[in-house]
Amino acid sequence: MRSIRLLLFFLLVIFLSPALYGRSNDCRLATGNYPGIQDTLDKQLLFNGRVWRNLFYKVRGNQFLFSDSFIPGTIVINGKTFPDCSIWYDILNDELLTKAGQNIIIQLNKEMVEGFTFNYNFKTWRFLKFQKDSLNDLTGYVNLLYQGNVSLYVKYRKVILMLAVDNKYDEFEQSQKMYLMKDGKIYPVGNQNDVIALYSSYKQQIKNYIRINKVKISRKSPESFVPLIEYCDKLGH
Repeated sequence: MRSIRLLLFFLLVIFLSPALYGRSNDCRLATGNYPGIQDTLDKQLLFNGRVWRNLFYKVRGNQFLFSDSFIPGTIVINGKTFPDCSIWYDILNDELLTKAGQNIIIQLNKEMVEGFTFNYNFKTWRFLKFQKDSLNDLTGYVNLLYQGNVSLYVKYRKVILMLAVDNKYDEFEQSQKMYLMKDGKIYPVGNQNDVIALYSSYKQQIKNYIRINKVKISRKSPESFVPLIEYCDKLGH
């Protein structure tokens, strides 16, 4: 009886392994000529998380950034890079998801994920993870827009608006906030005056730059902050 149970156990492991760890074209480990994730430890590292279930299928829209279709991307976990992954970034819960084969979706262990990148609309998006810090209120995954002597980040969020559609259906609403890291501190920036206040010694020069170059900044377009931040960064150093 014991031998039969052991046989059934090993057959179950063999059957489930492809489902849990995926095919070679789901994710692979970037180490030289490594053809795919073949090492069990690497599989366990990448898929260390829990099976994801959609709890918001009745809400209009979706909880993901940009698209409800999987986006090809690269994930960094505990110093190891896994390219060619299919990912979703759930900005409602600030969680990263990936396909693990046979329609199984894994919510990755956030404690182990260091960051991820993906290409969307002909642009590369790079996300870093901020740890909870008593000095800064910026935590979780953030998009790095500019990096120099200062860094510019954007944090995407979604909330659920109750009965927002015809007073019958709930709906997702997306928002974003920009943050500037200067001298090791994080500052929220929502308009050009917030940026100027951080470079008060160069106030007139910055205003002249904005006027001459007709710089237009909008919190709805985080990328519009980049030219101004780059200019201020050069002034400050």
